[in-house]
Amino acid sequence: MHSDHDTDTAAARALFQSLEGMEGLSRPEASAPTAKVGFPGQAALIKLYPGVLVAVTIALAASWLSQHYGAPVMLFALLFGMTFHFLHQEGRCIPGIEFSSKAILRFGVALLGARITASQILGLGLTPIVTVVIAIGSTILLGAVLSKRLGLRSSFGVLSGGAVGICGASAALAIASVLPRTKDSERDTILAVVTVTALSTIAMITYPLLTAALHLDHTRAGIFLGGTIHDVAQVVGAGYMISPHTGDVATYVKLLRVTMLLPVVSGIAFVVARMGPGASGGAKPTVPLFLVGFAALVVINSLGWLAKPVTDAASEVSRWCLVTAIAGLGMKTSFKDLITAGWRPVALMVIETAWIAGVVLVAVEVFT
Repeated sequence: MHSDHDTDTAAARALFQSLEGMEGLSRPEASAPTAKVGFPGQAALIKLYPGVLVAVTIALAASWLSQHYGAPVMLFALLFGMTFHFLHQEGRCIPGIEFSSKAILRFGVALLGARITASQILGLGLTPIVTVVIAIGSTILLGAVLSKRLGLRSSFGVLSGGAVGICGASAALAIASVLPRTKDSERDTILAVVTVTALSTIAMITYPLLTAALHLDHTRAGIFLGGTIHDVAQVVGAGYMISPHTGDVATYVKLLRVTMLLPVVSGIAFVVARMGPGASGGAKPTVPLFLVGFAALVVINSLGWLAKPVTDAASEVSRWCLVTAIAGLGMKTSFKDLITAGWRPVALMVIETAWIAGVVLVAVEVFT
């Protein structure tokens, strides 16, 4: 006969086994399989929820600190995630961490399309469009060429050039998802995200002072800020620091850069399918599904089929997805891996940042 004490002991043991699984410790397998009863997808949900829950918790903490201290939320999510790297080494959290850094990431990138309309792009005129295309294309090309000179992989040059040229951490994550996978892929992505976030914060502080020193009017200052600063949040902060008009122009130019995410990532995916390691010579390049969703939302929003509350909700969900993905990516990378990379990746991204600033500044001074 079982006593109440025996029942309590068994319940406590089961509870501690569950907590051990959440902390990354191995959980012993049950001795006898039980019949599966539940809703469709229950097994996948049980498998993924520990890692996803940790990533979401880190995202919440990072967002709270960002709101209260004004620091970049992506940077907080990365650093917090890296402190929980042990969860990705073993235990029940691994599948959920992988899901957060890949599937949730792609969903968040796709939702970025709800922020953009064709009228916003065309309303800027031809000069900002040409400037953005040339600046992004030349920055990615510079990264690919210069990375070899610095002893880095050309894939990192493409990744860093895209992050600097398009939209910072979001672009780095999107480009990384279609690049060939290597043992250093996760480390390279983290390096790109950390560095581009830091450079973007520095640019947000210094570039408004630079526009004042160069005596740029509010429109040209907006084009410069929107065409050079890496992350959307920092562009908004720098633009509205000068004036509402400058902030509006900077935001539209920045959204124009975000639209380049689709052709750039599609082009990289095309090249990888043709030339990437492990790809067959006759393989047909395909556009990733999340980019199709991105393009579809841009078209739908341009047609006016999305009400403002819907686009605002999509933007907020996208932001949470990207922060959660960054947290998951952080948990997959250790500080030791970053230190071993050395100074060269940072130097490359500093040069890329200076390059795109120079290109946009020349265009602003000469053609506007």
